[in-house]
Amino acid sequence: MIELYHISKQYQEGQWALLDINLHVLKGDFWFITGPSGSGKSTLLKIIFREILPSRGQIVIDGINILRLPDHRIYRLRRSMGIVFQDFRLVFHKKVFENVAIGLHVLGVPLKEVRRRVFNALRLVNLHQKMWEYPSHLSYGEQQRVAIARAVVNEPQILLADEPTGNLDPELASEIMSVFKEINKQGTTVIICSHDKELIRHFGDKILFLFKGKIIGKEVLPSSKR
Repeated sequence: MIELYHISKQYQEGQWALLDINLHVLKGDFWFITGPSGSGKSTLLKIIFREILPSRGQIVIDGINILRLPDHRIYRLRRSMGIVFQDFRLVFHKKVFENVAIGLHVLGVPLKEVRRRVFNALRLVNLHQKMWEYPSHLSYGEQQRVAIARAVVNEPQILLADEPTGNLDPELASEIMSVFKEINKQGTTVIICSHDKELIRHFGDKILFLFKGKIIGKEVLPSSKR
């Protein structure tokens, strides 16, 4: 589903954020990308999302080389993806329902369909009972759930998350990771950047280890542990 061939990214002369990354992600996979700060985790997600371009290499998603897409087709690619940011990026003067519905309104989805999708997305993260609250009235963990609902409301094939539990306590982090697992069970391919070793040990199926922009290891856990 996602194929990365010899991906490298240089931000400054002589400074490589990523170097010769090769990775094949199958449909329905659940991957963790881990490594210390500065190892290239976020850069890799941004390249998959085509927020930034690599300096070298190719990326193929569903048989399409996304680096060759003209600008007017990039939005179609992103419609097949959802992304969860570490800082949530919620609009605090809009209610939960409105935050989750933003992307659907931009796409011109009919109101009846917007209501159905938003309700289903919020029910998935167990927040449908708070859809008319403002984000400021929610706990930190609930705000993260809103961000996840917004990412999946368009029913994406691929869900990317950048340190989605980085600011949560262990109990809340485990709850959020369980939400990602449930989304994955429904067929969505999930890729999560995280440095939380305990979460990765508990929830990890497939793990990519980065260090200074290079792959230093991959691990696929046996099916009995997944």
